[in-house]
Amino acid sequence: MDTTSLWTVRWLDSIDQVDCRQWDKLALPLPTPLLEWQWLHHLEASGSISPRFGWQPHHLTLWHGQELVGAAPLYLKTHSDGEFIFDHWWAQLAAEYGVEYYPKLVGMSPATPSAGYRFLMAEGSDQPSLMRSMLAAIDRFCRQERLSCCHFNYVDVPWFAGLPSDGFIGWQHQSYLWKNLHFACFEEYLQTFKSDQRRNIRRERESMEKQGIEIRTFTGDAIPSAIAAAMYRYYLNTNDRYGPWAARFLNGEFFNGIFQDYRHRLLIVAAFKGRGSVPIALSMLLVKNRHLIGRYWGCAEPVKDLHFNMCFYAPIQWAIDNEIETFDPGAGSPHKIYRGFEAVSNTSLHRFYDLRLKIIFEQLIDRVNNIAEGDIDALNRHLPFAKKDRHPPSGNGF
Repeated sequence: MDTTSLWTVRWLDSIDQVDCRQWDKLALPLPTPLLEWQWLHHLEASGSISPRFGWQPHHLTLWHGQELVGAAPLYLKTHSDGEFIFDHWWAQLAAEYGVEYYPKLVGMSPATPSAGYRFLMAEGSDQPSLMRSMLAAIDRFCRQERLSCCHFNYVDVPWFAGLPSDGFIGWQHQSYLWKNLHFACFEEYLQTFKSDQRRNIRRERESMEKQGIEIRTFTGDAIPSAIAAAMYRYYLNTNDRYGPWAARFLNGEFFNGIFQDYRHRLLIVAAFKGRGSVPIALSMLLVKNRHLIGRYWGCAEPVKDLHFNMCFYAPIQWAIDNEIETFDPGAGSPHKIYRGFEAVSNTSLHRFYDLRLKIIFEQLIDRVNNIAEGDIDALNRHLPFAKKDRHPPSGNGF
């Protein structure tokens, strides 16, 4: 433990070492649910995110007496899996220069490629001073431990715009985002598409009824607890399809915990066939305020057009009905473009304590970011909207 003139700095190796009420007093005002205590707790308590799997929690907290005034979810990483930033090429370059890239210090909501990461700071505090103290504590730790770098992934745009410009370098990445332009209903949303794609979406939605499939949505206490086990099985089924490229990071205990303690943040989309009481497919999303985040989905067996309905159309319908402003569908393929999700930029921030890595990164990053911007523009040229004067979201939704 070390101290400054204003606050006490404590590093925690588990989110359970801080009271959930104190943590959430800082996290609840934020637009993202992914930094709230229950979400991070179940990732760690289930063993899904743990040193065994290359994630050592090392959370930074600042205290004024017994009051938590600042916090940053941080992890020591021994690999780059589960970050969705894909800096493996950078780790390889570091190895060629004889630099130990791992472990690295990473700030993010683990295994969750959704924007919104930031430091948690008490309302009414001197936040610029608090932020400087938190950054100084991170610098001291990284230098003491001889770490090569610190990364903040999927950062909140307004937050990182206020960061001191003293060494963090922004790297742009491509994501997807759906924006609700005050649609009154799904049919009104369809009217924004070109006629060919409008017919295609209608056909994909109608195919559910033709195949005898009913899709229902559940939130809060209406979510059946028994669905947790099926959600985990279907999560495994989805990952089994991708072999070495799978993104399997969670276990059954995580799903049980989230369905029990975090259901107030969940939207569950369930598909039933015939008179069956067990869903043949499930999709799990997170909801907070006016924002929707797609996380996991899976099915018992492949069904034509089921994925589009479970992960895109049903959540969009629900978002329109509940006046949701944005829907982040998660990482994935460009077929989202044809369903109305626009390509947008998200940012990761990088600070290097090895001078060689810092110089090389600074020399390359403008070129890398220009390529990312070009890819985003190229994707958006394929958007199937009828009108060209739509106003696409310029950032990551927060």
